[in-house]
Amino acid sequence: MILISEDVWGTPFQKLEGSFPIIRNDDLWNDPEKLKASLKDATALVVRNRTKVTAEIIAAAPKLKVIARAGVGLDNIDIKAADAAGVVVVAGLGANAVSVGELTLGLALALLRNIPGHDVATRDGGWVRTPGRELTGLTWGLLGCGATGVATAKLIQGFNCNVLGYDPYAKNLAGIELTTFEDVLKRSDVVSIHMPSTPETNGTINATTLALMKSDAIIVNVGRGEVINEADLIAALKAKTIAGAALDVRAQEPPSKGEMEAIDNLILTPHVAGITKESQLRINQILTSNIELVLNSKPATHAVGALKESSN
Repeated sequence: MILISEDVWGTPFQKLEGSFPIIRNDDLWNDPEKLKASLKDATALVVRNRTKVTAEIIAAAPKLKVIARAGVGLDNIDIKAADAAGVVVVAGLGANAVSVGELTLGLALALLRNIPGHDVATRDGGWVRTPGRELTGLTWGLLGCGATGVATAKLIQGFNCNVLGYDPYAKNLAGIELTTFEDVLKRSDVVSIHMPSTPETNGTINATTLALMKSDAIIVNVGRGEVINEADLIAALKAKTIAGAALDVRAQEPPSKGEMEAIDNLILTPHVAGITKESQLRINQILTSNIELVLNSKPATHAVGALKESSN
């Protein structure tokens, strides 16, 4: 039995349902005890980013063979516990990179030209033609040069931007000048964050590091909300330490309404960077094909974790 604990569905899963029984409960992620009870007979678990697949959850699923993550980040899954239990974890890594890159570019352009502000003012009867900034020729800095960072770099090639990048695991990326974290912040007009949530990355965008940026620079976060100290960002935006920010991710999701919603030079979107019809189809095709492979005792093509080598 395949258990889906969040809003993951589509044609590939409808086809898979012809071979394996599937139970869907989009809100199951919000009730850990009910989730554990539902996993008793599950051989596969499909999650997005809200389901916390802890060691305790995995232990409650004695028949579990595969966990399929619809998305990129793996911070909600205890990979070590899955490895220890012999459970293969699969994810469509890179399948939504173009989608993330396109929204990153869109948010940057919206900030540089103040599209949300002009829209609100014009709807209200105004006709204030304040100048914005061109992206062409600016310096764009990437914090994180994985699949989404590289996809963003490719999309901005046509804007003749100088592209900087910081990623301790990246080497020799075409068109990206790899440099230090601090140098990216100091030199960039646009900074986009593509980093995961880890003890090393969390809180690295704070009062000290924001002060390194140019006063007319903007920052776009499509990585993880925990990377930014939100109180420090609010203070920096109010003080005009930087010109603006766009957040697709938050430290708490969904967030409680607070100060951020009242800040004019801030754009907020609900963690949709990787969610397009095209990317969801690609991801679902990867997940369903890998679930089918594992449940038929065949090697997975998109496994992660310690079982990756034995599954490829």
